Amino acid sequence: MQQFEDSIYNLIVETSTNLPGDVRRAVAKGRALEDRATRSGLALATIAQNIGMAEQQASPICQDTGMPTFIIHTPVGINQIEMKKDIFSAVQRATKNGKLRPNSVDSLTGENSGDNLGAGTPVIHFEQWEEEGVDVKLILKGGGCENKNIQYSLPAELEGLGKAGRDLDGIRKCILHAVYQAQGQGCSAGFIGVGIGGDRTTGYELAKKQLFRKVDDVNPSEDLQKLEDYILENANKLGIGTMGFGGEVTLLGCKVGVMNRLPASFFVSVAYNCWAFRRQGVLVDPATGEITEWLYESGTGISVEDGTEAEVPVAVLSESSEAGGSREVRLTTPISEEDVRSLRVGDVVILSGEMHTGRDALHKYLMDHEAPVDLDGAVIYHCGPVMLRDEEGWHVKAAGPTTSIREEPYQGDILKKFGIRAVIGKGGMGSKTLKALQEHGGVYLNAIGGAAQYYAECIKKVNAVDFMEFGIPEAMWHLQVDGFAAIVTMDAHGNSLHADVEKDSAAKLAQFKEPVFQ
Repeated sequence: MQQFEDSIYNLIVETSTNLPGDVRRAVAKGRALEDRATRSGLALATIAQNIGMAEQQASPICQDTGMPTFIIHTPVGINQIEMKKDIFSAVQRATKNGKLRPNSVDSLTGENSGDNLGAGTPVIHFEQWEEEGVDVKLILKGGGCENKNIQYSLPAELEGLGKAGRDLDGIRKCILHAVYQAQGQGCSAGFIGVGIGGDRTTGYELAKKQLFRKVDDVNPSEDLQKLEDYILENANKLGIGTMGFGGEVTLLGCKVGVMNRLPASFFVSVAYNCWAFRRQGVLVDPATGEITEWLYESGTGISVEDGTEAEVPVAVLSESSEAGGSREVRLTTPISEEDVRSLRVGDVVILSGEMHTGRDALHKYLMDHEAPVDLDGAVIYHCGPVMLRDEEGWHVKAAGPTTSIREEPYQGDILKKFGIRAVIGKGGMGSKTLKALQEHGGVYLNAIGGAAQYYAECIKKVNAVDFMEFGIPEAMWHLQVDGFAAIVTMDAHGNSLHADVEKDSAAKLAQFKEPVFQ
């Protein structure tokens, strides 16, 4: 299998940069259901543009290229040890070429390996089968949606839904609650895989394996197919919407699998996946290692507008700034307190000037240390970009937002300590940050999760970088931007779109309390 490494490299590139056809059609269907003159419609327009840009530029759809997870079926007699070596080499090459972000971090030291290799990474599952070919499937599932995975042990008491028993109706309640608790932090509109039964480990594994099913397939179990259809219809009645902005489309797909369990245990495991549903597969010739067939339809030429053969439409975030009565406001950094206090939830802010990335490692550091640059009036961007370096310097290859709620323990204190005026991320933040925004005069701007190419286009220059010892995703990048658009979802007047949507969706969740499946 001399060409196996090249085949795996090509699989990684295709998975990272080109959303499959079945996923594109699901996104197109969601767009058709959403009012385009709303924040969620605006977000879906940006997602549509980003999908096309990623394919055209062969760059990552989302900057968080996740934990590469391979499921491989081989005939008897194939050397899996050599196959694993080739996979490692292909992963290293894809990382070096900017198709994967270096995401493998030592859990004790925090050190990033820099090449996506390390203990347990990438994830590779081998299984033998009686077919002649080698089947390789890959999923790139980012940390934002991975953090919204959830597991239930039945019976349980669920917020808004009451008691969930050990039956199909209890399972129904768990799945609805899983969608509710994700809100916009998992980059909705999303897809979910559900595993019923097993133990805590195999239940999650079964849930993630459901994500390898095709979006339009039919569950062989009549009961589970009814459950999938019910969840897809009713989860969209929660009003969470794309990015948690409120709206008609919260879920784009639901797949459920079942396995046996111990008498004492009844687990329902949910694997949540963002709209950037990156999974692909190939059949490989066991003699040469060449790809003989792609297992999922290519997205090339399939528009997320209506699913037909057409060029992907171009949509710019600021074009719909009047949605919901909002304004378009152009600001240049550093930003004054007066400018920030003039903003209201729903406004679309178009930023120019310098902004600074900052994630978990930087926020922890800044609690006890001074910043390497003056942050008075500055913008902090919750982002771990994909970066490449050549003789001309650093270049941004992908730069969408990360989930902000992880920084909730730090953000309010850091805002006040350094005079930061704006925080950009996705999914919103909590009450501590909201209070600090109000007291200090700050604002939270929600960028569109996964729109890594759209935002990379807005970054005109890498001015400098600090804390490279934290690794590329966690370093503090100083970026010169122009036309960087995001929506005000938490303002300096105590208003939070995220809190409002969560409260509204909680009220809507309660309507599903009564039994449906007997």
